[in-house]
Amino acid sequence: MKKFLVVYALLLAACGQESGTPASSSVTADEEVLIGSSTRLVVNPPTYDSVPLPDGLEWLTNNDDPILGSPDAKRGGTFTTYLTGFPLTLRLHGPDSNTGSFVSMKRAMFLSLIDIHPNTVDIIPSLATHWAFSEDGRTVYFKLNPDARWSDGVPVTADDYVFGREMRLSEHVLDPFGQNYFTNIITDVRKHDDHTISVVHATGKPPNELLMETAIGPEPRHFHKLDENWVTDYSWRVEPNTGPYQITAVEKGRYIEYTRIQDWWGDTLRYSQNRFNVEKIRINIIRDDNVAFEYFLRGELDSFMFAGSPARWHDRARGEPFDRGLIGRIEYHVDVPQSPRGLWLNMDDPILADQNVRYGLAHAINMDRALDVIFRGDYERLQHQWEGLYWGYTNPAIRVRDFDLRRADQHLDAAGWTERSSDGIRLKNGQRLSLRVSYGSDEHSPWLLVVREEARKAGIDLALQLLDPSAWGTQVQQKTYQLVYLTFGTNLTPSFWQGYHSDNAHTPQTNNITNTDDPEIDTLIDEFEEAADIETRLVLSHRIQELVHEVGGFIPSYKIPFVREAFWRWLRLPQHNGTRTSAALFDPFLSGLFWIDEGMRAETLDARQGSGSFPPIDIVDTTWQAD
Repeated sequence: MKKFLVVYALLLAACGQESGTPASSSVTADEEVLIGSSTRLVVNPPTYDSVPLPDGLEWLTNNDDPILGSPDAKRGGTFTTYLTGFPLTLRLHGPDSNTGSFVSMKRAMFLSLIDIHPNTVDIIPSLATHWAFSEDGRTVYFKLNPDARWSDGVPVTADDYVFGREMRLSEHVLDPFGQNYFTNIITDVRKHDDHTISVVHATGKPPNELLMETAIGPEPRHFHKLDENWVTDYSWRVEPNTGPYQITAVEKGRYIEYTRIQDWWGDTLRYSQNRFNVEKIRINIIRDDNVAFEYFLRGELDSFMFAGSPARWHDRARGEPFDRGLIGRIEYHVDVPQSPRGLWLNMDDPILADQNVRYGLAHAINMDRALDVIFRGDYERLQHQWEGLYWGYTNPAIRVRDFDLRRADQHLDAAGWTERSSDGIRLKNGQRLSLRVSYGSDEHSPWLLVVREEARKAGIDLALQLLDPSAWGTQVQQKTYQLVYLTFGTNLTPSFWQGYHSDNAHTPQTNNITNTDDPEIDTLIDEFEEAADIETRLVLSHRIQELVHEVGGFIPSYKIPFVREAFWRWLRLPQHNGTRTSAALFDPFLSGLFWIDEGMRAETLDARQGSGSFPPIDIVDTTWQAD
């Protein structure tokens, strides 16, 4: 559920499990990974002066929403999973820190001030126990949990939050997004006493949105030495965190291990009880999802997610181990902000700078055929970038540009691509209308091949470029693609500024990956960022979405209304299986609702060696099925 609190959209992997950012694999073995107390560099960390609290604050909290964990949960065991690429760095900030499937796991262990209840979508405490609002709606005051500790045992204090802003603004961190965010969005972080802070927003916001945007995390000021060597010195140092797990073993290119922190300070929190149950998490690097599935069938991985793979679900998640009840299947329907999956067009490219080309291309993408042929009708066409549970911000009038060869012809002719080569591809001044589509997993090849063949009917040559996840991630970060297939993460409210404001166009390592640069959109985004009342924000949101749709820089692909996973029967779920917004059921970092039954593991392995069997497990849970 903490994925909703990330203030900048993380790139979800368009590879395999779609569970993180573009996977990375290029590491140098001679750089030592430093783990443990030896990594503490700063003997005398900075401290900051306190300022008085204003009078009359109304302190709020929420300890009334349903408890998430199961009282039947057991603590212990090792959970083994995988990633398709090894991270380029262990740093939370700076170059390459937002690249790789590992990002979501890494960030999950750095808790925010507040969280979102995954069923009610209400605000709940996390590192803060209480919060209060200023009269002008720009400042939030937070009471920190005095029990909060870094994973090395050092208390979390207000100084860590003030230092956190200082760190993100530091020129040594090389973090353009952080510098912009902590200058133009979060304008100040103040210490009132050791366990009370305030976070000042540049503009007023509705209360829940203000809480989300000011719910920053602390930085361990006793660990970081900010100087010109910070990026290299800290690339492979394991930083103390505030979550239940800490990295305890790394072998570059092969695996990362987390171990649960003994007597974790958060175990007594209402919404953490009976969660984060496994003792150790082993993340193996398996660079091919098909190979990983074979590892799973051999019992070397505990679970396997089937996002983006109906064929594997229908055809391969069958057979003896499933029939004998050794491995179970679950399809769990969710109600979430739909992740924007699709083709993103780089409008800095000379061909794609022409709106008629963008429209023609959109009408040449026969996604419906891919849904029928490859996805077997399991998934649905995504209509636009902001579908689903977005706190009312979605503009329901926006519809995708459907496959329509007549309209494609009209737009491409208007763009001057009127001639045809001998193989039917359009020409303009002798140049072929050939566009490179970059993607990072062979999982997407089957449906992209269907789309490519259909696009040829409109005279467009889509040159599919399957890249190593590292190379693909680099293209995304550096914006060197023409078209790129990927999925962005979601918040409960649209993040227009980072994705569509010209402040983030024409520069690497920002989330404006279409390089949208439109003065009218900029003006409306600025107004949206400054608007405090919800009615104004909803009107502006709908208009911005209309203009973004008119730009045509994003071609939606599909949406997945459920989570599908297979699991060895020793993995146990609570009675309710998951939550309304579960991104994965067997996620030890963000959800942590499952547990390992070691007795059932032994029983299952014994049965596997012989001829024993159990009742088959095939669950379809529609509790949270969206209308």
